[in-house]
Amino acid sequence: MNADERQFLLTTVWMFMRHGRRDRARRICEALCEADPHDGTAAVALAELLVSDGEPEKALNVLNAADIPANLAHVEAVLETRTLRLLGKTAEANERWRRHLAEQKGANRKWIG
Repeated sequence: MNADERQFLLTTVWMFMRHGRRDRARRICEALCEADPHDGTAAVALAELLVSDGEPEKALNVLNAADIPANLAHVEAVLETRTLRLLGKTAEANERWRRHLAEQKGANRKWIG
C-alpha cells in the first residue's frame, strides 16, 4: 500500500467515525494495523475505538506495538491514561500523565502559578 492509499483509508476512517459508522471505521483500522502494526496513526484511531467499545486492554496492546508519531504524542498520552484508568491501574495512569506533562513542559516547571 502506498502513502496515498493509506491516507485515503485514514480519511475514510475519520469520515465513518464522524458519521456514526464506528463498525466500519474499526474494521478499516484493524486492517491497517494488521498490515503494519507499527503504523502509529492507525493505532491511535483503533485505540480510540477500542477504548470507546470497552476494550481497554486491546487498546493498550495496540498503542504499545505502534510507533506513534510526535504530532500524536498528546493523543497517545491521553489514550494511555484513560486506558490504564479503565483497567484500574490508577497509579500507572497518574505516572503516565505526569511523564507526559514533564515531556511537554519540563520536569522542573510549574503548571499553575
